[in-house]
Amino acid sequence: MKKFLAVIAVSFLLTGCNDEVAVQKPPLVKVQKIAVTNAASEENYSGTVRGRYETNLSFQVSGKIISRNVQTGSRVNAGEVLMTLDPKDIVEQSRSAEAQVASTRAQLQLAKTNLDRYSELFKADAIAAAVLDQYKTQYDAAQAAYNAAVAQARQSQNALEYTTLTANADGVISAVNAEVGQVISAGQSVLTLVQTNELEVAVDIPENKISAVQIGQPCAITFWATNDSVSGTIREISPMADSTARTFTVKISLPDVPNIQLGMTANVAMREFSPSVIILPLSAIYQTGDAAKVWLVEGGKVSLKQIDIAAFDENSVQVRGLKAGDVVVVAGVNKLHNGQAVRIRN
Repeated sequence: MKKFLAVIAVSFLLTGCNDEVAVQKPPLVKVQKIAVTNAASEENYSGTVRGRYETNLSFQVSGKIISRNVQTGSRVNAGEVLMTLDPKDIVEQSRSAEAQVASTRAQLQLAKTNLDRYSELFKADAIAAAVLDQYKTQYDAAQAAYNAAVAQARQSQNALEYTTLTANADGVISAVNAEVGQVISAGQSVLTLVQTNELEVAVDIPENKISAVQIGQPCAITFWATNDSVSGTIREISPMADSTARTFTVKISLPDVPNIQLGMTANVAMREFSPSVIILPLSAIYQTGDAAKVWLVEGGKVSLKQIDIAAFDENSVQVRGLKAGDVVVVAGVNKLHNGQAVRIRN
């Protein structure tokens, strides 16, 4: 009987050892092999429809405005008269220049006659060469004076034409900066013309986002007034931030869109890419204090690796600090300890 009880006791001991061996079997974990990718996120900005080409129109001469044929919002065609100046003073200047041309022409004719006469006398040995040279010089001076007078007369005639301001292209008057009766100087802006044949959307991008924006990048644009959606392309990025708002102006070219007016608002959606970002499920993150870490599997054992969090999505996280080929535990991270052996389930 004692031998029988001893056998049973040994059997229980062996069973306990087998159970202990089963408990110490390495845990099974799910892993993910790292592949570096470019993570994309979408940012939305409010923009305004503008003309690509805006021209500040001005007169090339000074004068008093006597007529204005347009107002803000007027649609104009190329060559259409927009404003005129009082031409009285310029007309008088033109007449004076024409009179100067007539005077210098007479002096030139006299100098030519004298030169011809003294040339004949020189051929007959009636005068010295020095006398002939004097009349040649007088003729050259008269010719130069005549040419200068003609140029001045042409300039005066051009100034007379400059008293009429015309549209340089089809478009819309977006600003009127001078009124009838006002005396303006040459080059002073009096009207702003926006060409409507090519439109764009201007948006302001914060300085912490501008690095993700590139020329030629496509954008999805939705107009709030019409609900129309089109695809645009970034064509210009301001090289400097606004001194007050600290934003960069980005201009986006638009295709030909009907029913879109200048000044309309639009939503611009841009996909911004973060290079060398690794995407992991949220379950892979092992938090210790303020540090985010992951379990790496190497040689059948796990070890902690600290990482940087780039961004959170709904069920995933974008991280930095890992390299392609690393094997990361993505399930069961809270039951592991450093140096522990594990079994892998992909």
